[in-house]
Amino acid sequence: MNDTAAIRVLLADDEHLIRGALAALLALEDDLLVVAEAASGPEALAMARAHRPDVAVLDLQMPESDGVSVAAALRSELSDCRTMIVTSHGRPGHLKRALEAGVRAFVPKTTSAQRLAEIIRTVHGGSRYVDPGLAADAISAGDSPLTAREAELLELAADGASIAEIAQRAALSQGTVRNYLSAAAAKLGAENRHAAARIAQEHGWL
Repeated sequence: MNDTAAIRVLLADDEHLIRGALAALLALEDDLLVVAEAASGPEALAMARAHRPDVAVLDLQMPESDGVSVAAALRSELSDCRTMIVTSHGRPGHLKRALEAGVRAFVPKTTSAQRLAEIIRTVHGGSRYVDPGLAADAISAGDSPLTAREAELLELAADGASIAEIAQRAALSQGTVRNYLSAAAAKLGAENRHAAARIAQEHGWL
């Protein structure tokens, strides 16, 4: 694949050895192109503005500005840039903040480079990915990660209603309903709205 068709990636991690190794491994993927690297939050923003990456892979904990703050700024400034958080310190609160900031994937640093490349492609394609272990930790923390609207729509989905039926009953567009249910499924680490509804019911959140 030529450079113009490759997925342009920004890597931000203050650990130089990890960042360099990851850049070298991703360079082996024909459809990925690491266009910039950064060691801090402000540098990540500056590099993103300069290089306009398709996907920004951000370390959660960086000097001056953490990955979630960078993701929130990128959502505002560069809406076409999708963001991912990679962390060795995944906590339920971090996951909730990341999802609220528009982060599309939340993965541990134990993830292999090959799997990370797959997740970058998933995110670039418009989907979300949350590591099942991190999602399970968030769920077991007790508080529902769902907003009131997400819970309302999941409850309708639990009855077996179609997207069109849910949209009609909730007085929303079908696209909006899909976005809410997709966000809910991502928060719960579920494959689809039906699995998400089941998980939410099992935890007493509906």
